[in-house]
Amino acid sequence: MTAAPPAGSGTAESGTGTPRRKATGLLLGVALASLVADLVTKQLALSELTGRGPVSLLGGAVYLSLTRNSGAAWSIGSDHTWVFPLITIGVIAWIAWMALRLRSLPWAVSLGLVLGGALGNLTDRIFRAPGHFVGHVVDMVSLFDPYGQVWPVFNLADSSLVCGVLLAVFLELTGRQRDGSRATAERSDDETPAEQRERA
Repeated sequence: MTAAPPAGSGTAESGTGTPRRKATGLLLGVALASLVADLVTKQLALSELTGRGPVSLLGGAVYLSLTRNSGAAWSIGSDHTWVFPLITIGVIAWIAWMALRLRSLPWAVSLGLVLGGALGNLTDRIFRAPGHFVGHVVDMVSLFDPYGQVWPVFNLADSSLVCGVLLAVFLELTGRQRDGSRATAERSDDETPAEQRERA
């Protein structure tokens, strides 16, 4: 007579991949949606705002003002445009590494937003004028001033990056881990040794 396998051994193994697949799928979906939205809004800005002055919205709280930025915010690093694609590629590689242990859906949204934003601006750096890896990023949204004197002119990719980073900070502060667990001051007495090692 064959001994029965330990309770839960079969189902646990068969189900371990599901949270990771869901999280990875959500990450890629959010990144793709963010990237497509960024590319579409940039194309609309180029077609509708080229040759026009700033367009005022919401009583001057928001302006649509087409600019091309060779640097970061406030044109910081504009003389070293080639550095930004390298940084972005490093961020993408870091997100890919993080995805290996990803089980948390909120973290998937956060990393997806960062990935989509990074890819959006990287696309400009690679394919737009004046050349490959030194292309200028298309920006079009300015707050409270038509020419970015109050806040840097930005695009949807920048917004996606900022929202993703802010969500990541919130998740860290509230103890939510990328593997789906919660960080606590004290370990539960019924944790298995494997769970304790994982949490450590």
